[in-house]
Amino acid sequence: MPLSNAHDYPVWVNVAIFLVAAVLVWGAGTRLTHYLDNISRKTGWGQAFVGMLFLGGITSLPEIANTLTSSWTGNPALAINNLLGSAAINVLLLAVADAFIGREAVTSAIARPITLMMATLCMLVLIAVAAAITVTDVPVLGIGIWSVVLCALSIGSFWLSVGYNDRAPWVVKNVDPDMADEGEDDTDETSVRSLAIRSAAAGAVIFVAGYALSQTGDALAEQTGIGTGMVGFALIGLATSLPELSSITTALRLRRYEMAFGQVLGTNFINLSLILLADAVFTGGPVINELSRFETTSALLGAILTGVFLIGLLERRNPTVMKMGWDSLAVMVLFAGGLVLLYAVE
Repeated sequence: MPLSNAHDYPVWVNVAIFLVAAVLVWGAGTRLTHYLDNISRKTGWGQAFVGMLFLGGITSLPEIANTLTSSWTGNPALAINNLLGSAAINVLLLAVADAFIGREAVTSAIARPITLMMATLCMLVLIAVAAAITVTDVPVLGIGIWSVVLCALSIGSFWLSVGYNDRAPWVVKNVDPDMADEGEDDTDETSVRSLAIRSAAAGAVIFVAGYALSQTGDALAEQTGIGTGMVGFALIGLATSLPELSSITTALRLRRYEMAFGQVLGTNFINLSLILLADAVFTGGPVINELSRFETTSALLGAILTGVFLIGLLERRNPTVMKMGWDSLAVMVLFAGGLVLLYAVE
């Protein structure tokens, strides 16, 4: 039963595959977070670094699969909408998890400069995507210049963020020792090598199940008659963000708040760099020229949501409403308004 033919399956078959894949992704994402948390403590690597580099990279695997498939089959707009949808949805998931966990405001506990740098740079890259779509692109050797620039900006931002804790000229005062990266007792005797192998196995499950989610999600969207833009942004974006939801929720339960933020922002950097991959696979010209106002609005929505959390990170206060931070509530309201606007634009 090849998933490439999911459009030919009955709706109930696609729903069944989608649900099974979602369960597998959730379980693998939860275990992966525990494994990487142990690796972080054993190696001394920071939570934000592990979240951005490893957790973010592994949970981006479904987006990679969907980008390759959609672009190769001549539908790059679906691929890009998936990437931009995931960027906004990943930020929303932080707010949802904040409400679900129901402790202090998630942004009140962040205490490392790297997280602030990542949030700022992620906003800039998303704004650059919106600018690229507005200006349109020019091909060079079959690949759009903007795609190369956006990939370079994403990877450069990733690299610039990695060492910022050591370069930052300022220090956060009144850090809660429970939130710190260092000084935790390590009671898990599992070796780093064993944890790395288990993490790779969980990543493989996420890749396969995530691909199943994206393919059946695309098929269900077509079978139910939802518009292409909203399909990529909302349905497939949500489907391929399920690994992030499970890992974010687990990280927050473990009080690894910076790991959760690092994962979301790291995933977004990787996802936005995949625009170049979509361009390389698509044979119809620069993928940027296949996009329109819908994608511009999607990118700006992701930037706005990230900006709201950046304000909360800078404030580092703990006022809550309905068991979540006010910034999380603002993100939820703005996301809902963004969906209405996107529907109107499409």
